[in-house]
Amino acid sequence: MKKLLIVVSMFCSLVANAQEGRWKGELNLPGTKLPVVFNFSSEGCTMDSPSQGAVGIKTDWTRSENGDVKISIPTIGGNYEGRLEGKEIKGVFKQMGMSFPLNLTEAKLNRPQTPVAPFPYTTEEVKFKNGDIELNGTLTLPAGFSKKTPVLVMVTGSGQQNRDEELFEHKPFAVIADAFARKGIATLRYDDRFFGDKSKDFGKFTTYDFKEDAFAAINLLRGRFDNVGVLGHSDGGTIALMLAAEGKVDFVVSMAGVGGSGKENLLLQNKMILKSMGHSDEVLITYCDVLGKMFDEMANSRQPKGFDIPESLPMELKTNLQAVMSQPLVPYICTSLSIDMSNSLAKIKCPVLAINGKLDLQVEPTYNLGVLEKGLTNCKHKVVAFDGLNHLFQHCKTGSPTEYSEIEETISPEVLDVMIDWIRQQ
Repeated sequence: MKKLLIVVSMFCSLVANAQEGRWKGELNLPGTKLPVVFNFSSEGCTMDSPSQGAVGIKTDWTRSENGDVKISIPTIGGNYEGRLEGKEIKGVFKQMGMSFPLNLTEAKLNRPQTPVAPFPYTTEEVKFKNGDIELNGTLTLPAGFSKKTPVLVMVTGSGQQNRDEELFEHKPFAVIADAFARKGIATLRYDDRFFGDKSKDFGKFTTYDFKEDAFAAINLLRGRFDNVGVLGHSDGGTIALMLAAEGKVDFVVSMAGVGGSGKENLLLQNKMILKSMGHSDEVLITYCDVLGKMFDEMANSRQPKGFDIPESLPMELKTNLQAVMSQPLVPYICTSLSIDMSNSLAKIKCPVLAINGKLDLQVEPTYNLGVLEKGLTNCKHKVVAFDGLNHLFQHCKTGSPTEYSEIEETISPEVLDVMIDWIRQQ
């Protein structure tokens, strides 16, 4: 789940060839360390803040022949200036009148689960439309498939992502499609609308827009397969449940989809991540009380203004709240805060598999799975919480988003097995 990023906020997505690739460092902030990553390629530079789940933040950058690099990040009002010295870029990050030393080193990644040809199945490149919007995807077909072969539309989480739901070179949807095809299950995964088109303001689209894109993918498959399901991750899991409540799908796999209130989930996300950073319960209660009231305003498409920020809060959290009040409203976030799936769960009649990692810090598992277990009263369903797994269903130590890029595993084989067994039973 990608969030709007302010460098010290939990609210919430180089030079010549020698510096292309992924370069990372840490900002030493009061009371915590914040990992920062710059991704340099021939097409430009983006910024990630792994601990905040924010990836692909657009930047403007320049470089010089002597190894100087200058990066501006307009969406957060920040900039970075550094120079390549040996195998390290040494520089300073500035934001909101503050300066922090930031040295970067190249980060090599290993992703052993990424599928490699040859494959014992076939793929087709497909195009389909939702109104005037054209979407591009890959249909993966197991050997000997027929109309009776189960097929799933795969829906990504928040933020503009490609059909593989690629994050830190992990390609979870490619891994899932490969595992499913080897067990006789077909999938259609597709790039988010306008993927790669930098002229579009992706934040103006909402969960409801992405739901209609997924429905267009379902319609593409209806004439070819008898049983069409949806597998969604994070926000995509919520979309899968929405489609099920509307009677538009035959079965659903929700991977860390929010089954309850979007506002409540985002507050829990803030509490869990801030707690993992060492903040006290007293600080969390004070901070989230104000943040929750701001979220209420935003859920009603109103700019949060005039809130008193408690002096007892640490400086970085005061800065967070000030940033929430000053940031322009984003339709996607306003809509996400207003959605409460718990009111629609009883309408679902098709089979549902809902899963979470017990160390998920982005979609709190106890709250989320509890709401789903209680609300799915009119359908066959299975709810599973996996020990030791994070929001991406990787084995991890703490569940913190800071670990995502460092973990080599893309998705737990145990999760793949549970999903495959359940789908084949349907």
